[in-house]
Amino acid sequence: LPGLVLDLDATLVTCHSEKEQAAATYKRGFGYHPLLCFLDNTGEALAALLRPGNAGANTAADHITVLDQALAQIPDAHRHGTPILIRADSAGGTKAFLDHMRALRSRGILTHFSVGYAVTEPVRQAIRALPEQVWHPALEQDGTLREGAQVAELTGMIDLAGYPDGTRAIVRRERPHPGAQLSLFDLDEGMRHQVFLTDTPYGEGSLQHLEVRHRAHARVEDRIRNGKTTGFGRFPSRHFQINAAWLELALTGADLLAWTQTLLLEGELVTAEPKKLRYRLLHAAARITRGGRRLHLRISATWPWRNELTSAFVRLAALPRPAT
Repeated sequence: LPGLVLDLDATLVTCHSEKEQAAATYKRGFGYHPLLCFLDNTGEALAALLRPGNAGANTAADHITVLDQALAQIPDAHRHGTPILIRADSAGGTKAFLDHMRALRSRGILTHFSVGYAVTEPVRQAIRALPEQVWHPALEQDGTLREGAQVAELTGMIDLAGYPDGTRAIVRRERPHPGAQLSLFDLDEGMRHQVFLTDTPYGEGSLQHLEVRHRAHARVEDRIRNGKTTGFGRFPSRHFQINAAWLELALTGADLLAWTQTLLLEGELVTAEPKKLRYRLLHAAARITRGGRRLHLRISATWPWRNELTSAFVRLAALPRPAT
């Protein structure tokens, strides 16, 4: 995708003991409900907000806070003038949040959005009213046809009053995979339906392209799962501020892994999850020693991934030093 893509999503983290501001969650658990933002281009975490477990999923103020913090992490040369797509599920589809993104353009930040939209009864009626000829075959990420799936323009069929000018509604239907959560409407129609809103103008990508672009938002769930493995799946303190600092440190570790994979690794390790990286590289029996005014990496000759590790150090040494 041209430009930058920011993905916002919230997750539940269970607490097994009393912690400050931990609360009951909407899934009848107990813990925290942090909201996070990741840069899809690199996989790095840009911002996060630790919240009580009963924090609202669609709280516009929290989304605005996290988005502004994430944008502040992007170098000024890229934050201004570079197209930035903001993706979220239906929790990020509030009018106040979308209005805030539109207002950012007055500051030279070229944001567009692609957010989920709830399938309410008026939306269901609009979907039923769509003629069959307006449905187009959906695509996979590689551009091939997605079997059993179609997309259609829903703009003009539902009431989008109060949303930013140029907001479009797009619906995808497909045969449900085993285990998919279906509504009574989906069961009645025999297809699973998902709707999203975008303000990408007509002519800037086909309908199928926009749907594929939005569906890629699901990658944020993998990043959150890996982030929990990296550290924020558990919070160590009874104090909220310490746990908020822990969240930032855990995301720093996730960023280090993301940049290591982007700059230093190749092959399957580029997409490996933290557990695999720990086993193959981070926990390798090796030492860094000094001698003859040089640094030496001493690693067991029998370690299966010794070549990958030494190649990573060679690439690291070849990187230009950052400007001060």
